[in-house]
Amino acid sequence: MRHAAFATIAAVLAAPAGADTADGAALLAQDWEAVVDQARGGEVNFYLWGGAETSNGYVDWIGERLAADYDITLNRVPLTDTTEAVNIVLAEQQAGQDESGAVDLVWINGENFRTLRQGDLLWCGYTEALPNGAYVDWEAPAIANDFGVPIEGCEVPWSRVQFAFAHDSARTPQPPRSIPALIDWVEANPGRFTYPAPPDFTGEAFVRHVFYHAAGGPEALMGPFDQEVFDEVAPKAWEILNAMEPDLWREGATYPTSITQLQGMVANSEVDLYFTYDPAEVGAAAANGTFPETMRSYGLTGGTLANTNYVAVPYNSPHKAAALVTLNMLLSPEAQLEKAQPQVWGAAPAIEVERLEPAMQEAFAETPRPAQVVAPEDQGPQLPELQPAWIEAIAEGWIDNVGTR
Repeated sequence: MRHAAFATIAAVLAAPAGADTADGAALLAQDWEAVVDQARGGEVNFYLWGGAETSNGYVDWIGERLAADYDITLNRVPLTDTTEAVNIVLAEQQAGQDESGAVDLVWINGENFRTLRQGDLLWCGYTEALPNGAYVDWEAPAIANDFGVPIEGCEVPWSRVQFAFAHDSARTPQPPRSIPALIDWVEANPGRFTYPAPPDFTGEAFVRHVFYHAAGGPEALMGPFDQEVFDEVAPKAWEILNAMEPDLWREGATYPTSITQLQGMVANSEVDLYFTYDPAEVGAAAANGTFPETMRSYGLTGGTLANTNYVAVPYNSPHKAAALVTLNMLLSPEAQLEKAQPQVWGAAPAIEVERLEPAMQEAFAETPRPAQVVAPEDQGPQLPELQPAWIEAIAEGWIDNVGTR
C-alpha cells in the first residue's frame, strides 16, 4: 500500500494543471454557476486513507459522477496515514509553493486538522457557498467542533461514526459490554484479546476508553489540556493496562501495529474481540468473507467515542473550483444516500435527513442494516472526543509507561 500510495502521488505531482484557480477569494466572489463553469474539464486530487475497499470504491463512484456531470477528473490518492498528506502541505509551504499544491482535498479530522489549522494551511470561509451545505447543521456541536477544535468554515463534514466492539456470536456469545467487564473478561480469557499499539488511530481510541474509565468519565477531561488532571488520572490508566498485559495475546510481549492486522487476527481466530470507529465495517467485512456471518458489533453500556470526519481543502490547492464542486457533491442527498447503503459503505450521513424532501427521507429510512451492524439506538451513549493535546499526551504516555515496559 505504501508503494502504491507514493507511486500515485508521483503521478499526481507530474500531472499538468487544469484551467482552475488557486485564488479562493476571487472564486468566492462569483456565483455558484460561475464556480461550476470554472471547474468543468478540470481535475481534483483527493488524498485519503486507502485501507478500506468500501471508502475507496465509494470515492471512485464519486469520480464517475463528477466525470459524467462536470467533466472533472478525480484522482484518488491512497494514503497509509493521513499525516502523509499533512506533511506534503507542510513541505510545500516551506518551499514557497503557495499556489501549486499537490493536495486539493484531504479526508481528515482530529490532530491532523488541528495541525493544518494552526499552521494556517487550510482554505476557509467557503462552506456557505456550497448549495448542499443547507442540509448540514453547522451549529450542532458534533459538526461545529472537530475533536474540540472549532471548524470555522475550514472543512466539510462527510460522515458520522461511533466506536463499536465486535464479536463472533458463535464463538463468543457473551462478550464484555463495559470497560470494567472487559478488564475482567481479559483476565478470565488469557491470550484472547489485544489492541493495536498507539500511535495507531483506533488503538489510541481504545486506550482513551480506558483513560475515561480511570477518570470516572470524560467530564474532567473536557476542554484544554490540564497537566494536573492528567497526572492524577494517567497512573490509574497505566496501572489498568499494565495489569492486563500478561493476559493479552502473546502475553503482551508484542501488539498489533494496525487495526487491519487486528481484523486479520480476529478473522483467523487468534483473538476474539474486534473494535472499530465505524460499525459498518463489520458488515462489510462479513459481506466480503473476511468475517463470518455470525459476527456482531455492539456498544458499551457506558458509551463509546463518537465523532465526525471531514474533507478539507489545503490553502495552496490549485484546483479550488473543482474542489468546491466535489465537496458539494459529497454533501448531496444522493451521494449521502449511496454512502449509507450497506453494500457500498454503510456510513452514517453527515447531513440532516429531516431537511430533505419526503421521498429522500423515506429512501434513507428504508436503507437496510446488515445483521452484523449494531443499530444506532443500541450503541449506547455517545462520548465526546478530547482535544488533540489530550490525545497526544495519552498516546505518548502509553508508549512511555505501557508499550516500552
